Amino acid sequence: MTGGCNEQADSEANTDTHLSQIDADVKLEEIEVQMYRQHCEFIDQALVSDCEMDLYDAYQAWESGAVELGDVRDTGTADTRRIDDIRFTPDTDNVQHILDDLQLGKIDVTYHTGTCLKSSPVMVDTTDGRVGRDVEEPDLRVVTVLLANGMQTCVVTDCSNKCVKSFYTGNNQACHSTLPLDDSPWGVTQLKENQVMVLVPFSSQIVTVEVTPDLVLLSTITTSKGYASLAVLGPSSLAAGTYRCVDILHMGGHVLRSVTTHNNETLFTYPWYMRVNNKGNILVSDWGKKSVTSVTSEGDVVWRYAPTGDRALSFPYGISTTSTGDILVVDKNTSKVIQLTESGEYVRDVLTLQDGVRSPRGLWSDNHGSIFVTGGGKIKEFINT
Repeated sequence: MTGGCNEQADSEANTDTHLSQIDADVKLEEIEVQMYRQHCEFIDQALVSDCEMDLYDAYQAWESGAVELGDVRDTGTADTRRIDDIRFTPDTDNVQHILDDLQLGKIDVTYHTGTCLKSSPVMVDTTDGRVGRDVEEPDLRVVTVLLANGMQTCVVTDCSNKCVKSFYTGNNQACHSTLPLDDSPWGVTQLKENQVMVLVPFSSQIVTVEVTPDLVLLSTITTSKGYASLAVLGPSSLAAGTYRCVDILHMGGHVLRSVTTHNNETLFTYPWYMRVNNKGNILVSDWGKKSVTSVTSEGDVVWRYAPTGDRALSFPYGISTTSTGDILVVDKNTSKVIQLTESGEYVRDVLTLQDGVRSPRGLWSDNHGSIFVTGGGKIKEFINT
């Protein structure tokens, strides 16, 4: 009796296993048929398409074995013609003939001259430097432009009103901020993303200011000399210009070394404006020597621009660099902004009196080709067209 029960149980188990296998085979058949139909639809669409890439995709899909025809069993569509293979044979002779006659356009080659400003800048904005608290006509000396909390902000020193000013646009309105100082400021340079350092020469001070874009006084250090120009050399040192001298300073204001002469010749008289280029050299604009000089932080002269004749500088003031290393320098008395190459060679007059530049002083150029010029109590912005 027990043996009969065991045989019956084994028979039922075998039946269940066989049914499960049949069910799996049926599902596999359904999947294969569905894949076959989808692939046929894909090929039909490719054949009626005008795009050769569609044909190529269909060919690639077939070659990759996405559907193995040998695994697809006869599903009752024996009268339907099956595609066994697709091959594309290019008509090389005809294609070559078409390419020989094809006119795609023309190529104009412009050779690099080492300059980035080839077009004439156009004035796009003018900011009046006078604000409500001013008691004197603004005397805007040095300008720097930075991005403070997502807003383009012009920071400028106002010598006659003894303050630093920032100008920006907030909520679609022109805004400004003023930071009063004990004495007249001169040079200003960017220290960090939202910080600047300002020189107060008659008080022998360097003031650090946060730009939010409103101005907030952070700290003040006292130096042994009164400096007019300033540039950041690195995380721990500055370059500062004073009468007949450019000093390399520690961030605390202590003099590390002085640059005064070269080959027994006095280099500077009034180095009132300076900038550090992308090689770490100091570019000094000196209205006393009527020159622009490039020196290393060790005091070695890289080059000197002091032309005579028609191109002689009359009153060099503000100086800046472009994204490619070219140099822009203000010649105040001729109302010009002059462009030099990175090696100190004359290129052209970028801005003149005809462009609306009158007695310019401060200068800033950003990486996007914008030029900011101070003069006549205003900040004028130019862009290249």
